[in-house]
Amino acid sequence: MKKYVVAITDDALADMKALYTYIAVDLMAPDNSMGQYNRIAEAILSLESFPERYGLFVCEPERSMGIHKMVVDHYLVCYVIDPRVVTVMDVLYGASDIHQTLKERHR
Repeated sequence: MKKYVVAITDDALADMKALYTYIAVDLMAPDNSMGQYNRIAEAILSLESFPERYGLFVCEPERSMGIHKMVVDHYLVCYVIDPRVVTVMDVLYGASDIHQTLKERHR
């Protein structure tokens, strides 16, 4: 089975830090925050095997850009697949304006 290297961009790391902080500090639920963070991190690491199992966005321009999406609880992990590397670009809250955020970040 082909294995990919999983790379995480600075934007995705900042997203993860922000979601952790929001849950831990704003919602005052540090245990829940760590659990959510770990579930997303584990899902991201699982992309080393068969990352194609999660589909492309169906809308444009994300589809043309080759951006895949993986849902983890209420969050959306956005990534692209290269021949040997899966690059996680964003980790976004599912109820946010995903398309606007992606448009602003990846013009």
